[in-house]
Amino acid sequence: MSIDVRVATDDDLEKWNGYVERSPQGTLCHELEALRVQADHAGATLHPLIGFKGQEPVGIFPVFEIKKQFVTTVFSPPPHLRVPYLGPAFLNMGKLKQRKRESRRQRFMDGCFEWIETELNPKYSHVRTATAFADARPFKWQAYDVSPEYTYVVDLTREEDDLLMSFSSDARSNIRNTDDDAYEITVGGPEERRLIHEQVKNRYESQGISFDVPVGFVLELAEQTANGHVRPYTLHVDGEFVGGILALEYGDTTGRWMGGVRTDADVDLPTNDLLDWAVMQDGRARGLETYDLIGADTRRINRYKAKFNPELRTYYSLEHGTWGMQTIASLYDSVK
Repeated sequence: MSIDVRVATDDDLEKWNGYVERSPQGTLCHELEALRVQADHAGATLHPLIGFKGQEPVGIFPVFEIKKQFVTTVFSPPPHLRVPYLGPAFLNMGKLKQRKRESRRQRFMDGCFEWIETELNPKYSHVRTATAFADARPFKWQAYDVSPEYTYVVDLTREEDDLLMSFSSDARSNIRNTDDDAYEITVGGPEERRLIHEQVKNRYESQGISFDVPVGFVLELAEQTANGHVRPYTLHVDGEFVGGILALEYGDTTGRWMGGVRTDADVDLPTNDLLDWAVMQDGRARGLETYDLIGADTRRINRYKAKFNPELRTYYSLEHGTWGMQTIASLYDSVK
């Protein structure tokens, strides 16, 4: 039986978040409400593709159409919003044998590629997958340029003392030897999300790096997400904001999305070590299993992240263009 790929109907959309929850590749940003927020802030048209084998759903693939200078482009996720992962998410394939699983996955992806080519005919496409997306060959066979990228994840299922003992000596010392009365870490709301966003933006711009993520996107994503959370962890000293981390939480994973930048505050505290540890402690207390440090491709930053003794995981950046791909890509500065 063939795979029917189409834009999700109203009936499909009512079940969409359930499909996301059931898929190993599903993330907070795959959820319908999050997709609509992304489309709104990216100036894009959302096409939520879905595939069925008979009545059984086999995959979803949200794609965003952006027209710029009379050129049609396709993204998943859209540019400038720093959404870490998106791309295809598969369903009902875990119990299949390898040959049948590959065949079904390939037919779903072929249907998506055919729909995108027929309906949109983009000059440039860019997809960034979730870490659970293990097989990029369907994109390679469609002449996409396939680039592996990397992130670090920390296993939170261990006992707290075992987790802490796995860290580097300086991280353990920073966490253990800092006086608890010297600071306060809390999980806030919209105002704290604004503070973290502003600090990150200022830090990037001080280094001459563009940071185009609208604060409205962060706030609306937090407000609209149905089953996930955008949790702002903030560290204050004597009531003054010093630093923070915005964590994207979905399923059994929390992720270090924004924040954790070097602070300009004149305080003698290991701010980011304390914040990361607070996120991990909070996640453990609520039964989460993984802390995704979101990114392991920057040599300078990796030295910091690696001290939490994380595991390395791979995801994929996938590009396709029929002409002038680099010229078109340059219109967007960065997709991350």
